[in-house]
Parts: sequence; C-alpha cells; structure tokens
Amino acid sequence: MINLLYQITRTIRPRQWLKNLAVFAVPILQGTVFNKGIFEASALAFVSFTLLACGTYILNDMVDAPEDRKHPVKKNRPIASGKISFNLALMLMLIFYSLGLWVSFNHVGSFFGFLGISYVLLQLSYSFYFRSIIIMDALAVSAGFILRVFAGGVASDTSIPSWLVLTTIGLSMLLAFGKRRSEKTLLSEYQESETRATLLHYPATLLDSMISMSASFCMISYSVYAFQNSPVLSDTEITKLLPSILKSPKGMMITIPLVLYGIARYLYIIYEKKEGESPERVLLSDRPLLFTVLLWTIVVFFIRYAL
Repeated sequence: MINLLYQITRTIRPRQWLKNLAVFAVPILQGTVFNKGIFEASALAFVSFTLLACGTYILNDMVDAPEDRKHPVKKNRPIASGKISFNLALMLMLIFYSLGLWVSFNHVGSFFGFLGISYVLLQLSYSFYFRSIIIMDALAVSAGFILRVFAGGVASDTSIPSWLVLTTIGLSMLLAFGKRRSEKTLLSEYQESETRATLLHYPATLLDSMISMSASFCMISYSVYAFQNSPVLSDTEITKLLPSILKSPKGMMITIPLVLYGIARYLYIIYEKKEGESPERVLLSDRPLLFTVLLWTIVVFFIRYAL
C-alpha cells in the first residue's frame, strides 16, 4: 500500500504544482491579494487547478506510456513501467478531475468552473490531437499557463491589464518552446524512434527563433506593463526618506532589470547547461534563477504593499 501511494505521488508530480501558483499572479501584481476574501479565493483556485493538473498528469502518462518506454528517463514512470495499472490510472484521473471541477463550481464560482472545464478540454485536445502537430503542441502547452493566470484574475475578481496578458503570453511561449528545445537537445543522441514524434519535425533554427521572439516579446510587454501599472506611492515614513525624483509612481520599473536577468539566465540554462525540459525543476535547482525570482517577488511585495 505504501509503495502504491508512493507511485501515485510520483505520477501526480508535486514538484510541478508550482505552475499553479500562477493563479496568484494577477492579485499580487495588482495589489489586491490581501483584500478581504481575495487570498482565500486565490487559494481555492490553486487547489482546484492542482487537482485538475493531477488528473492531467495521469492522462498524459496514460497516453504517453508507449513512447515513455523508449525514453531514457520517462521509462521509469509508474504507468509506463507497469507499477500502476491502466484501470487504476483511469479511475484516479476521473477522481482528480471530478474533485477539481467540484471545487471550481462550488467554492470559487460558476465562471471559474467553466474555465476549469476549458482547461480539461484543452488538456484532452493536447493529449489526443495537438501534441502531434508541430508548433501547435507548444502553443497548447503555453495556453494552459495563460489559462491559469486568467483564472486567477477571475477567482480574485481582479482586473487583468492588457500588457500583463501579453507578458503572460510571451512568458508561456518562452517556457513552452524552451522545453521543446531542451527535449530536442537531450534526445539528439538517441535514435529517431526513441524521440517525441513532433521533435523530429522541429528544426533547431525554428525553435531558436521562436525562443528569441518569445523572450523579446515577454521583456517588452513586461516593461510596458511596469511603466503603465506602477502604484502611486503613498505618503509613508519610508517614502518621506526618498528624494523627490524617486517619488514617481513608476516604482514597478525597478523590477525590469530582474526580469531581464531572469530571462537571460533561463536562456543560458537552455543553451549552455542544456537543461530546461522541466521548467519547475530548473527553477528549484538553479540557484541564480531561484534567487532572482525570490528577489523579484520581495521587491514587488515591497512596492505594492509596503510603500
């Protein structure tokens, strides 16, 4: 029983639950996360998407099992290795999807529930159709991240600035195409029959161009967002210590260099360290990138909530 629980835990990938923290992005960046009821709603949104994501990880492993058995690392996954039977995996997938949608509709809101259904349909479409189409496979992966951010805004009833939406699109595309580039690098030494089908049709130059375009798009969009959506500094003991030229309501622009370094560091990880197949693993294992994200978070909280 303990071994079975361990295999189930491996299948639902707790490390990848970090992606669902994206539901907090809008209320945090817009300065509403500590307003009455906002944090609780965002936390429930996180729980909902985590449950839905668990169902999706099981679904993907079920669909990918034949290919995973040829992969140098993924062949050890519980479903691919037979440690979790197909019938048990199917039952667990339905349970997680049902619980996720139940939380969505009953504890967050009807419209959020429909976004949850949209997420499930997107994942089904990816698993059975888009994953075999070049470019569309990466766009479908990025759409899941975009949906999380948008759902976070809906759950917290917080308006989402257009430039923040564009930043999310750019970042999600960077992560998706970066993931494909790393997969292609990792599997280049193996036979073609051992690789993900779409990777065989991805020219390295195309992936490099998409990564470069996405990184530039993300950086420009975030810079404009930071310029247009900086909070007006209130008259506090801290702001009284600042010279007049630093009391401009453009404080969020301080975070632009951090974002620039974070993107540059991620590109370095993809091309020089030849990692990036798992963005959440990169975030937790690369200290400079982790430190940059933590510092960016601290600075944003300071600007939004302390000044």
